[in-house]
Amino acid sequence: MIELDGSQGEGGGQILRTSLTLSMITGTPFRVTNIRANRAKPGLMRQHLVAVQAAAQVCGAEVSHAEVGSSVLEFRPGPVKPGDYKFAIGTAGSSTLVLQTLLPALLYADKPSTVTVTGGTHNPMAPPVQFLQRAYGRVLHMMGAKVDIQLRRYGFYPAGGGEVLASIEPCAKLGQIALLDRGELRRAWSEAIVAGLPGAIAERELQLVGERLGWGDDQLHVIEPPLDQGPG
Repeated sequence: MIELDGSQGEGGGQILRTSLTLSMITGTPFRVTNIRANRAKPGLMRQHLVAVQAAAQVCGAEVSHAEVGSSVLEFRPGPVKPGDYKFAIGTAGSSTLVLQTLLPALLYADKPSTVTVTGGTHNPMAPPVQFLQRAYGRVLHMMGAKVDIQLRRYGFYPAGGGEVLASIEPCAKLGQIALLDRGELRRAWSEAIVAGLPGAIAERELQLVGERLGWGDDQLHVIEPPLDQGPG
């Protein structure tokens, strides 16, 4: 069993999430202490607990000390199993961070999988869904993986209530890529998303972006989801 100190580096939840992912892929058990030791509220929060529970379900793991507030966790994985998974965070905790824990492991399943996570989709200190779609997912595609990520419902912090669906095809071996040089700028734009709030908020945000960057109206886009989504 690998012993890990969760206070290393930034001392946040990423050490735990990465450990879960690698443990599922390699079949190696681990024990982590001092979980999120450098955060204002140390230990497992709801979204971290859901990531642990989701990982355990995907690989049939044996887990101990998995509870809100716990600073210690033991995780003994089994083989990764494909399936149609649904996980509810129950708060505005980040759905994207839960997905980032599971996606790489499910690439190593022997059949396709889907994962639906409900909770927050746009949170402080977490990547929004658009990052997974436009950056993370694109890099996975370049490496040979087939992952489709759909934002079904916006869920801004602190209300949450969002929904994200990911479809994953098996990919037993990711290809190597080299991203050493920045390519030419193709285009640039800004999106201001407001759900259940006045559109004038987005317009004010975009006005400032346009002034600071010298962008025209064709580069500034307001996105207003249905009024029952969000708010945020």
